Amino acid sequence: MGGVRALNLLTLLLTLPSLTPPILKPFFPRGPCRGFFISRKMDNIKGFLETSFIDWPGRSCAVLFLGGCNFRCPFCHNHPLVLGPEELISLDLEEILVRLRPLRSWLGGVCISGGEPTLSAELPEMLRSLKEEGFHVKLDTNGSRPAVLAELLAAGLVDMVAMDVKAPLEQALYDKCCGVKADLGRIGESIELIKGCGLPHQFRMTVVPGFHDRATIHRWRLMLGDSGNLKLQNYSPLSVLAPAHAGERRFSEEEFADLLLALNESPDTDL
Repeated sequence: MGGVRALNLLTLLLTLPSLTPPILKPFFPRGPCRGFFISRKMDNIKGFLETSFIDWPGRSCAVLFLGGCNFRCPFCHNHPLVLGPEELISLDLEEILVRLRPLRSWLGGVCISGGEPTLSAELPEMLRSLKEEGFHVKLDTNGSRPAVLAELLAAGLVDMVAMDVKAPLEQALYDKCCGVKADLGRIGESIELIKGCGLPHQFRMTVVPGFHDRATIHRWRLMLGDSGNLKLQNYSPLSVLAPAHAGERRFSEEEFADLLLALNESPDTDL
């Protein structure tokens, strides 16, 4: 999906099964058929999805996945980007742009995801290149690097921000969710930056049995405020970073619906 010039190289390779093992290494972040990786290291782009209808609310978008993360969330679905990004094939931004330019008239933008994109030293240059091409840019982040986030916002390189806020800012619970000792001061700083930036934004939380419950959602909502910018995602136990810690059960449809009700209840509701 990345190494494309005059001929559609990916289509060619996929029609030659005998070539597939040494050249292509598939990776499916957050759902089925989310990308392929071409065997060449050029930068930190480890995955490319040409069109997504779920990664930018209200828009279609392309998605670039950057390698590396400073969290170890046990329920992470993109764990190949977290645990072994150096083992994944890298994509060249210019080749991706060749693929995206013909789609510019109808594609709503480009989402930069991960991993944790703000760890990448090349992120500002990457975003600048996308903006110069006329693309709107959405950034996904865990909020652990507010200084980088502030620089990107000040430079006008981002049009929307989505932050994964793992839990209410309570040390033990947050550490359990992100698998490392979290700097809650930095997390809180990023939340305030995003709230005050004037851009469309979203705060997301993946809810996992044994990590989150109705009271957790209520405290999370009280901390973040406007429920219009909040989103819950139900955990799926398929292919996660640490299944022994995350567990094999997700919330049932009825249980998840009840959590959504808690998200939309009045902040004054007594749970």
